[in-house]
Amino acid sequence: MSLQNRVIPTGQIVAIPERGTLMGNRGILHDDMRVLQTRRWQHPHWVTCVLSFKNRHRMVMSPRRYTELFFLDEPTALAAGHRPCGECRRADFVKFKALFNAANHTKSLKDIDRLMQAQRVTRSRDQVTFKADCRSLPDGTYVLHENSPHLIWKDRLLHFTPSGYDHSAEVPKHEVTVLTPACTVKTLAHGYCAKPHPSALA
Repeated sequence: MSLQNRVIPTGQIVAIPERGTLMGNRGILHDDMRVLQTRRWQHPHWVTCVLSFKNRHRMVMSPRRYTELFFLDEPTALAAGHRPCGECRRADFVKFKALFNAANHTKSLKDIDRLMQAQRVTRSRDQVTFKADCRSLPDGTYVLHENSPHLIWKDRLLHFTPSGYDHSAEVPKHEVTVLTPACTVKTLAHGYCAKPHPSALA
C-alpha cells in the first residue's frame, strides 16, 4: 500500500506508488503509524531535496521525524510552494535566493519564506492561485488547462501525470488559472530554470 506522501501540482498530498525525482520537507505531518494527519505544514520553510545525499539513509515517515514528501520534478515542487534546500541543493538554492530577491524586492531567507507562505496556501489549506495571460508566463510555470495541471515548457503545455508528461498542447491565447505562486513565477521570469522530468525533454 502506498504512503500518502506524494505532492501534485495542485498542492494535494496523495497516496500513489510513483516516487518522483525530488523529496520535500514541511515538518512532521504523520503519526507513529505512518498515516498523514490533518496538518499540512509545521513551519514555513518548505524545501526540496535530492533523493540521495552523503550516503544518508532513513526509513520514510519514521515516527517523530519529518515527513518525506515526493515530487515528480522541480516545477511540480515549485507549484506546490517549495524552494531548493540550502544544504543538499546549495547551488540551486543560491541561484533561487538571488533571483527571488531581485524579482520580489525581498532581502533575506526569512522574507522569502514569509512571502512564499502567503502566496502558496491559505489558513484553510487551500492552494492560492491567480489569473494571467498564459502567453505571458515563463517556462516552469504550472497552470490549469481543461481542468488539469499543465506545465509551460518551450512554448507548449505539457500534461502532468504522476509518472511524467504524457502529451502536449498549444499555449492558449487567453487567461488561465496559475498554480505556481506569483512570487515564484516572478523568480522564473527573472531567469531561474526549474529542471523538469525527463519526459518533458522527449
